[in-house]
Amino acid sequence: MKFSSLKWAINDSMTMAKRNILALVRVPTSLVFAVLQPIMFVLLFRYVFGGGAIQVNIPGGYVNYLIPGILVQTTIFGSVSTAIGLAEDLEKGLIERLRALPIARMAVLTGRTISDLLRNLMILIVITGIGFAVGFRPGGGPLHYVEASAIMLAFAYCLSWGFAYIGLIAPNAEAAQAMTFPLIFPLTFASGIFVQVSSMPSWLQGFAGNQPVTMVTKAVRSLMLGTPVGNTLWVSLAWSIGVLLVLAPLTVAKFRRAT
Repeated sequence: MKFSSLKWAINDSMTMAKRNILALVRVPTSLVFAVLQPIMFVLLFRYVFGGGAIQVNIPGGYVNYLIPGILVQTTIFGSVSTAIGLAEDLEKGLIERLRALPIARMAVLTGRTISDLLRNLMILIVITGIGFAVGFRPGGGPLHYVEASAIMLAFAYCLSWGFAYIGLIAPNAEAAQAMTFPLIFPLTFASGIFVQVSSMPSWLQGFAGNQPVTMVTKAVRSLMLGTPVGNTLWVSLAWSIGVLLVLAPLTVAKFRRAT
């Protein structure tokens, strides 16, 4: 009976994920703008700031430092769509209608987070191609590249459960997007994504050097470039698991109260 219930919940979750992916395909402009933003970041930092204003001491120069960071930033920004999507569904009354159907209640949350994970994967592939076009040359090999991609996607997926909580408390999609900005702005820009932490003011280095986005970026960059990973891989995984263990139960509890 328990196995049957689990199978039912998985099938319902995949159905909801398919529904969200189809909605994305039918409104391609949202996907275009989701890809356009990281492309603009790549071009800006590659040819404006990275032309000499930012110096790093790694093989391949600044472009090899930049692209792994941009990929991490892109997947984090992509997880924000979980908040926006849930807020839209609540505002339109879709979740209330789903309650009247014989589906697993958790399928709404899991389907949304799975579809946003797949969306992140599609964007990651596109930005990887852009990175190669502007001179990115990873030296870690294909397997390490896949491993690095899995680390950043897993971290973004765990974050999406926190953004799902925001989507449940926001009055509309616009508010949900605005509410996520103060959270992701310090995590992405006060990190090692664009510049080395050692170049920051001393009072900022303690936070920037140890916060989760920097640790994930270090692990991803080391794997992609084929440099020593150290303990950053395990610290990144620990952060991901910790974020999920804290945020997922809060979101589930809020979802039950909201519906």
